[in-house]
Amino acid sequence: MLTRKQYELLRFIHERLKETGVPPSFDEMKDALDLKSKSGIHRLIMALEERGFIRRLPNRARALEVLKLPEAAAPPVSRPAGRFTPSVIEGNLGKVRPARPQAAEDDEDERMVAIPVMGRIAAGVPIEAIQAKSHTIAVSPDMLSAGEHFALEVRGDSMIEAGILDGDLVLIRKQTVADTGDIVVALVDDEEATLKRLRKRGASIALEAANPAYETRIFGPDRVAIQGRLVGLIRRY
Repeated sequence: MLTRKQYELLRFIHERLKETGVPPSFDEMKDALDLKSKSGIHRLIMALEERGFIRRLPNRARALEVLKLPEAAAPPVSRPAGRFTPSVIEGNLGKVRPARPQAAEDDEDERMVAIPVMGRIAAGVPIEAIQAKSHTIAVSPDMLSAGEHFALEVRGDSMIEAGILDGDLVLIRKQTVADTGDIVVALVDDEEATLKRLRKRGASIALEAANPAYETRIFGPDRVAIQGRLVGLIRRY
Protein backbone atom coordinates (compact mmCIF):
# COMPACT_ATOMS: atom_id res chain seq x y z
CA MET A 1 0.00 0.00 0.00
CA LEU A 2 1.29 3.45 -0.93
CA THR A 3 1.19 6.56 1.20
CA ARG A 4 -0.70 9.54 -0.21
CA LYS A 5 2.52 11.32 -1.23
CA GLN A 6 3.89 8.19 -2.91
CA TYR A 7 0.64 7.82 -4.85
CA GLU A 8 0.59 11.50 -5.86
CA LEU A 9 4.19 11.37 -7.10
CA LEU A 10 3.59 8.15 -9.05
CA ARG A 11 0.52 9.64 -10.77
CA PHE A 12 2.40 12.87 -11.56
CA ILE A 13 5.32 11.00 -13.16
CA HIS A 14 2.91 8.76 -15.08
CA GLU A 15 0.87 11.68 -16.44
CA ARG A 16 3.97 13.65 -17.43
CA LEU A 17 5.39 10.65 -19.30
CA LYS A 18 2.07 10.21 -21.12
CA GLU A 19 1.99 13.89 -22.11
CA THR A 20 5.60 14.55 -23.08
CA GLY A 21 7.46 11.24 -23.01
CA VAL A 22 9.96 12.83 -20.63
CA PRO A 23 9.91 12.39 -16.84
CA PRO A 24 9.62 15.55 -14.72
CA SER A 25 12.65 17.08 -13.04
CA PHE A 26 13.14 16.85 -9.28
CA ASP A 27 12.26 20.55 -8.99
CA GLU A 28 9.01 19.97 -10.89
CA MET A 29 8.15 17.00 -8.66
CA LYS A 30 8.94 19.03 -5.55
CA ASP A 31 6.67 21.87 -6.67
CA ALA A 32 3.87 19.52 -7.76
CA LEU A 33 3.78 17.84 -4.33
CA ASP A 34 4.31 21.13 -2.46
CA LEU A 35 7.42 19.86 -0.70
CA LYS A 36 10.07 22.19 0.72
CA SER A 37 13.11 20.30 -0.56
CA LYS A 38 14.20 17.67 -3.06
CA SER A 39 15.27 15.32 -0.26
CA GLY A 40 11.63 14.29 0.19
CA ILE A 41 11.41 13.48 -3.52
CA HIS A 42 14.53 11.30 -3.28
CA ARG A 43 12.94 9.28 -0.48
CA LEU A 44 9.61 8.92 -2.30
CA ILE A 45 11.32 7.73 -5.49
CA MET A 46 13.37 5.18 -3.56
CA ALA A 47 10.22 3.90 -1.84
CA LEU A 48 8.39 3.56 -5.18
CA GLU A 49 11.37 1.79 -6.73
CA GLU A 50 11.66 -0.65 -3.81
CA ARG A 51 7.93 -1.46 -4.17
CA GLY A 52 8.31 -2.13 -7.90
CA PHE A 53 6.23 0.80 -9.20
CA ILE A 54 9.03 2.66 -10.99
CA ARG A 55 12.52 1.97 -12.30
CA ARG A 56 15.45 4.32 -12.68
CA LEU A 57 17.20 3.76 -16.00
CA PRO A 58 21.01 3.60 -15.73
CA ASN A 59 23.35 6.11 -17.37
CA ARG A 60 20.57 8.55 -18.19
CA ALA A 61 19.88 11.73 -16.26
CA ARG A 62 16.41 11.91 -14.61
CA ALA A 63 15.33 8.80 -16.54
CA LEU A 64 12.34 7.14 -14.85
CA GLU A 65 10.02 4.42 -16.08
CA VAL A 66 6.62 3.63 -14.55
CA LEU A 67 6.30 -0.15 -14.30
CA LYS A 68 2.80 -0.35 -12.84
CA LEU A 69 0.09 1.65 -11.11
CA PRO A 70 -1.78 0.72 -7.92
CA GLU A 71 -4.72 -1.60 -8.50
CA ALA A 72 -7.03 0.78 -6.69
CA ALA A 73 -8.04 3.76 -8.82
CA ALA A 74 -8.31 6.11 -5.86
CA PRO A 75 -5.45 7.39 -3.68
CA PRO A 76 -5.13 6.32 -0.02
CA VAL A 77 -8.08 7.55 2.02
CA SER A 78 -7.46 10.43 4.40
CA ARG A 79 -8.68 10.11 8.00
CA PRO A 80 -11.37 12.50 9.27
CA ALA A 81 -10.05 15.72 10.76
CA GLY A 82 -9.51 15.67 14.48
CA ARG A 83 -8.67 11.97 14.71
CA PHE A 84 -5.16 10.69 15.34
CA THR A 85 -3.51 9.21 12.26
CA PRO A 86 -0.05 7.64 12.61
CA SER A 87 2.32 9.03 10.02
CA VAL A 88 4.44 6.93 7.70
CA ILE A 89 8.14 7.73 8.07
CA GLU A 90 10.17 7.40 4.87
CA GLY A 91 13.53 5.81 5.74
CA ASN A 92 15.84 6.35 8.72
CA LEU A 93 13.21 4.79 11.01
CA GLY A 94 13.87 5.62 14.63
CA LYS A 95 17.08 7.45 13.85
CA VAL A 96 17.18 10.71 15.78
CA ARG A 97 19.34 13.40 14.28
CA PRO A 98 19.99 16.94 15.53
CA ALA A 99 18.38 19.76 13.61
CA ARG A 100 20.44 20.78 10.60
CA PRO A 101 20.18 23.45 7.92
CA GLN A 102 17.93 22.29 5.09
CA ALA A 103 20.68 22.82 2.52
CA ALA A 104 22.98 20.44 4.39
CA GLU A 105 20.27 17.76 4.50
CA ASP A 106 19.62 18.17 0.77
CA ASP A 107 23.34 17.82 0.01
CA GLU A 108 23.52 14.59 2.04
CA ASP A 109 20.51 13.08 0.25
CA GLU A 110 21.91 14.11 -3.15
CA ARG A 111 25.10 12.17 -2.35
CA MET A 112 23.39 8.86 -1.56
CA VAL A 113 24.29 6.12 -4.04
CA ALA A 114 21.78 3.53 -5.33
CA ILE A 115 23.36 0.06 -5.06
CA PRO A 116 21.70 -2.96 -6.74
CA VAL A 117 20.88 -5.93 -4.52
CA MET A 118 21.79 -8.96 -6.63
CA GLY A 119 20.18 -11.73 -4.59
CA ARG A 120 21.54 -13.96 -1.84
CA ILE A 121 25.00 -15.26 -1.06
CA ALA A 122 25.82 -18.30 1.07
CA ALA A 123 27.96 -17.88 4.17
CA GLY A 124 27.93 -21.63 4.66
CA VAL A 125 27.49 -24.37 2.07
CA PRO A 126 27.63 -22.72 -1.38
CA ILE A 127 24.30 -22.10 -3.08
CA GLU A 128 23.34 -21.23 -6.63
CA ALA A 129 25.22 -18.46 -8.41
CA ILE A 130 24.38 -14.81 -7.91
CA GLN A 131 20.91 -13.89 -9.11
CA ALA A 132 19.74 -10.92 -11.16
CA LYS A 133 19.09 -7.55 -9.56
CA SER A 134 16.02 -7.58 -7.30
CA HIS A 135 15.97 -3.99 -6.00
CA THR A 136 18.27 -1.19 -4.94
CA ILE A 137 19.32 0.28 -1.61
CA ALA A 138 20.61 3.78 -0.85
CA VAL A 139 24.11 3.81 0.58
CA SER A 140 26.31 6.66 1.75
CA PRO A 141 29.38 7.02 -0.47
CA ASP A 142 31.45 7.00 2.72
CA MET A 143 30.78 3.23 2.94
CA LEU A 144 32.06 2.57 -0.57
CA SER A 145 35.44 2.47 -2.24
CA ALA A 146 36.22 3.50 -5.80
CA GLY A 147 34.64 1.39 -8.54
CA GLU A 148 31.36 -0.44 -9.15
CA HIS A 149 29.47 -2.05 -6.27
CA PHE A 150 26.58 -4.40 -5.59
CA ALA A 151 24.94 -5.82 -2.47
CA LEU A 152 24.03 -9.37 -1.44
CA GLU A 153 21.87 -10.78 1.35
CA VAL A 154 23.79 -13.24 3.53
CA ARG A 155 22.38 -16.69 4.20
CA GLY A 156 24.22 -18.93 6.68
CA ASP A 157 26.57 -18.65 9.66
CA SER A 158 30.00 -19.63 8.35
CA MET A 159 31.37 -16.07 8.68
CA ILE A 160 30.07 -15.21 12.16
CA GLU A 161 33.54 -14.81 13.67
CA ALA A 162 34.20 -12.13 11.04
CA GLY A 163 31.09 -10.31 12.28
CA ILE A 164 28.91 -11.35 9.32
CA LEU A 165 25.55 -12.78 10.38
CA ASP A 166 22.63 -14.46 8.65
CA GLY A 167 20.38 -11.77 7.17
CA ASP A 168 23.09 -9.09 6.84
CA LEU A 169 23.50 -7.15 3.62
CA VAL A 170 27.10 -7.12 2.43
CA LEU A 171 28.45 -4.43 0.13
CA ILE A 172 30.75 -5.84 -2.53
CA ARG A 173 33.17 -3.99 -4.79
CA LYS A 174 33.10 -5.70 -8.17
CA GLN A 175 36.57 -7.01 -9.04
CA THR A 176 38.15 -10.19 -10.37
CA VAL A 177 41.34 -10.24 -8.27
CA ALA A 178 41.88 -10.13 -4.51
CA ASP A 179 44.66 -10.49 -1.96
CA THR A 180 45.15 -13.24 0.59
CA GLY A 181 43.06 -12.41 3.65
CA ASP A 182 40.32 -10.54 1.74
CA ILE A 183 36.72 -11.62 2.23
CA VAL A 184 35.42 -12.26 -1.27
CA VAL A 185 32.47 -13.44 -3.29
CA ALA A 186 33.80 -16.54 -5.04
CA LEU A 187 32.10 -18.43 -7.84
CA VAL A 188 33.04 -22.13 -7.77
CA ASP A 189 32.79 -24.15 -10.98
CA ASP A 190 30.64 -21.37 -12.51
CA GLU A 191 27.62 -22.46 -10.47
CA GLU A 192 28.17 -22.06 -6.71
CA ALA A 193 28.54 -18.63 -5.12
CA THR A 194 29.88 -18.24 -1.59
CA LEU A 195 31.25 -15.58 0.75
CA LYS A 196 34.60 -16.65 2.25
CA ARG A 197 38.05 -15.43 3.21
CA LEU A 198 40.54 -15.97 0.40
CA ARG A 199 43.83 -17.77 1.03
CA LYS A 200 46.34 -18.47 -1.73
CA ARG A 201 48.32 -21.67 -1.16
CA GLY A 202 50.86 -22.09 -3.93
CA ALA A 203 48.92 -22.79 -7.10
CA SER A 204 45.74 -23.57 -5.12
CA ILE A 205 43.02 -21.34 -3.72
CA ALA A 206 41.54 -21.89 -0.27
CA LEU A 207 38.13 -20.53 0.71
CA GLU A 208 38.21 -20.22 4.48
CA ALA A 209 35.20 -19.91 6.78
CA ALA A 210 35.14 -17.80 9.96
CA ASN A 211 33.38 -20.52 11.94
CA PRO A 212 35.17 -23.64 13.25
CA ALA A 213 32.15 -25.75 12.35
CA TYR A 214 33.00 -25.36 8.65
CA GLU A 215 36.01 -26.81 6.85
CA THR A 216 38.29 -24.81 4.60
CA ARG A 217 37.73 -25.80 0.97
CA ILE A 218 40.70 -25.94 -1.42
CA PHE A 219 40.38 -25.69 -5.20
CA GLY A 220 42.55 -25.43 -8.27
CA PRO A 221 42.81 -21.86 -9.61
CA ASP A 222 40.76 -22.72 -12.70
CA ARG A 223 37.74 -23.65 -10.53
CA VAL A 224 37.35 -20.36 -8.64
CA ALA A 225 36.41 -16.98 -10.10
CA ILE A 226 36.50 -13.91 -7.85
CA GLN A 227 33.37 -11.80 -8.29
CA GLY A 228 34.13 -9.05 -5.78
CA ARG A 229 35.59 -8.04 -2.42
CA LEU A 230 33.72 -7.17 0.78
CA VAL A 231 33.89 -3.41 1.57
CA GLY A 232 30.95 -2.89 3.94
CA LEU A 233 28.02 -4.38 5.78
CA ILE A 234 24.47 -3.26 6.59
CA ARG A 235 22.51 -4.87 9.41
CA ARG A 236 18.81 -4.48 10.21
CA TYR A 237 17.61 -4.91 13.80
